[in-house]
Amino acid sequence: MKTNTVQPQVAILVIEDDPGIGHMLRLALSAEHYCVNVATTGSQGLTLAAQSLPAVILLDLGLPDLDGMTVTRKLREWTTTPILILSARGQDADKVAALDAGADDYLTKPFSLPELLARIRAALRHHAAPILSSPRLQVGDLCVDLAGRMVWRGGTEIHLTPTEYELLAELVRHADRVLTHRHLLAAVWGPAAMEQSHYLRVYMAALRHKLEADPSRPRYLTTESGVGYRLRTEFSRGG
Repeated sequence: MKTNTVQPQVAILVIEDDPGIGHMLRLALSAEHYCVNVATTGSQGLTLAAQSLPAVILLDLGLPDLDGMTVTRKLREWTTTPILILSARGQDADKVAALDAGADDYLTKPFSLPELLARIRAALRHHAAPILSSPRLQVGDLCVDLAGRMVWRGGTEIHLTPTEYELLAELVRHADRVLTHRHLLAAVWGPAAMEQSHYLRVYMAALRHKLEADPSRPRYLTTESGVGYRLRTEFSRGG
């Protein structure tokens, strides 16, 4: 006799003081079968996070009591739960500050629902496997073998310089996360190079030329303007 099993819902905590946005997110995410809690203040959000242990936290920066940066830092004192910032603050400095404070991703309002859902899926996947379960990453026609230090595109081996490979490997190890310029410079070139952002532009251009079908419209190695770069393995509809 065939039995139906009910899959547990994935819990998402929304910390947003705008009632309209909070309501919209509750309806949209519930329609995607997520279990959604909404907090309207930073303090309430911190309490709900500790009580409900959500799988993902969607956090606005402009809260009435605690700034979202403060909430992020307080959460990072005890949890590695993915934090996705949803904010009208679109300045590069705000994005970098949030990521440096411990956020995993950043979307500027207004945002599209398909992109938000894609970012949530990516955050869940990354958090479920914070250490690569396999040394090989396959996305589209791109394959990276960290154990063998080999890269293929469409089945053809791609030869990278040592620096190109180290940059790509760092992005692979943090797939779908935004890595700031300072993070990448420190990881690949060392702390002394953290102000040499032109290094990144040159080497990212070289990687895109070798790995992207259209380097001018990269699908895998994407730019977060003024913030850093991301290796994408999840794409929104039409993206």
